[in-house]
Amino acid sequence: MASLTVLIHSPPTLLHTATTKSPYDRTPSILRYAPSSSQFCGLKLSHSSSSSLRSANYCYSVKGSIFAKVNKGSKAPSFTLKDQDGNSVSLDKFKGKPVVVYFYPADESPSCTKEACAFRDSYEKFKKAGAEVVGISSDDPSSHKAFAKKHRLPFTLLSDEGNKVRKDWGIPNDLFGTLPGRQTYVIDKNGVVQLIYNNQFQPEKHIDETLKLLQTL
Repeated sequence: MASLTVLIHSPPTLLHTATTKSPYDRTPSILRYAPSSSQFCGLKLSHSSSSSLRSANYCYSVKGSIFAKVNKGSKAPSFTLKDQDGNSVSLDKFKGKPVVVYFYPADESPSCTKEACAFRDSYEKFKKAGAEVVGISSDDPSSHKAFAKKHRLPFTLLSDEGNKVRKDWGIPNDLFGTLPGRQTYVIDKNGVVQLIYNNQFQPEKHIDETLKLLQTL
């Protein structure tokens, strides 16, 4: 069994990787879509005789790994999760207004705290644009409650315990699969994804990019 790991730090584009050059070259040919505003994409592939490559809306599966399941221009899949107060919140609740959904690795990590506080500091700008902000991680509601209270976060935090929604949305992990991806979506009032932004190591950029997009809606 062979293993192929590809890390992409270049500007976003439609990429061809591992192109087959001869009938004896067993490396699969893969077409991967990098979202238009992505700054960092991680891709880890394993290949064996039992591997399968399946495409649907630019979604590729190799031995169970799924990438880019939700794309710009597609309807955002609905979900219902518990918020920091233990209440069930559905994505459908926000229909009729733009919503920023940002997935982050964990409460209280330095980068995640920086990102959450940046959303907090710009929250009035999001309200002026008529948009809601929702943060999602695998932390439980009690962790979210403490995190929100400590940093005075005025927006909703949802608990995706088990990472089901993260997997359903096809969010790639970083650092060879060891770190949950930091990915933000802007969804318009009709529930259509207008922006996908992935940047693990510059968390404040998520706020800049989402506000820039919201000004055009």
